[in-house]
Amino acid sequence: MGHIVINNDKCKACYLCIKECPKNLIKVSDKTNNLGNRVVEFNDPQKECLGCAMCATRCPDLAITEVYRG
Repeated sequence: MGHIVINNDKCKACYLCIKECPKNLIKVSDKTNNLGNRVVEFNDPQKECLGCAMCATRCPDLAITEVYRG
C-alpha cells in the first residue's frame, strides 16, 4: 500500500489533489498554514492508498513531496 507526505507550507488550498485521488483519501484539514490556507491532510486508516502519485502529479505547488509504495 502507499502513503503520501504533504508539505503544509507549500499548500495553497487549490484542492486539486482531493479531486484527483481515486480512493478519496485526501481531505481538507482544520489546520491552516503560514499563508492562512486550510491545508489538506492524508487520511488512510485502512491502508488503501494505491501509491499511484496522481495527487502529487496534479499538485501545481509541489506540496505532495513523497509517495511511498509498498
